[in-house]
Amino acid sequence: MKTVNKGKLYGVGVGPGDPELITLKALRIIKENKYIAFPAKNREDTITCHIVESLLENTDDKVFLDCHVQMTKDRKLLDDNYNVIVQKITKLLDAGENVVFLTIGDPTVYSTYMYIHRMIKERGYDTEIINGITSFCAAAGRMEISLAEREEELHIIPASYDTGKALKYPGNKILMKMGSKLSDIKKKLEETDDEVYMIENCSLNNEKIYKSVQEIDINSGYMSVIIVKEKSGGVIHE
Repeated sequence: MKTVNKGKLYGVGVGPGDPELITLKALRIIKENKYIAFPAKNREDTITCHIVESLLENTDDKVFLDCHVQMTKDRKLLDDNYNVIVQKITKLLDAGENVVFLTIGDPTVYSTYMYIHRMIKERGYDTEIINGITSFCAAAGRMEISLAEREEELHIIPASYDTGKALKYPGNKILMKMGSKLSDIKKKLEETDDEVYMIENCSLNNEKIYKSVQEIDINSGYMSVIIVKEKSGGVIHE
């Protein structure tokens, strides 16, 4: 009886949105493999798939796997959701097929993919992460500002959680995944004298740039990143 070698899971970052910001390695891995997983319900509604489709001559030889994760902080619901995705992927890996899991930006920064990655790796499967350009690096590039210089600290903050303490850290800050908290974040930032920038849909056709906290639209979408550059000399405010 012929032994079937197990497939490999690739976590591939496709960058912030502009197809030209995907790495050569990421594109090669996508081209070489048939099964493409994406973290959404519908292929038509996900930026990751749009990026890939724009770079391939055709997708007739690809099979796209919807791996939707619910937008919730309920650990039980999330664990159940992850288990369903893991079962879907490992079934293919057991059949000797590789699976490429697409993620916007980089897989190692606030990405759903890393939960799936760890679960599959713990089960003994071969895995590899292909890094991508992060949204905040792309945002800084678009606005031609630095994220950190010399002794400056840089903090990456998940803004959908309590940011009261984090916003007092010395150095520059990146605020991501703000969701419904954007209005509250804006009010807190208005109380500082820091430089505040925000980009919505960085590198996409509907990109919007805000160069002050006053300009920020509190109704901006989920794909928004705020960069805060400290002016206070690195002192933690009590």
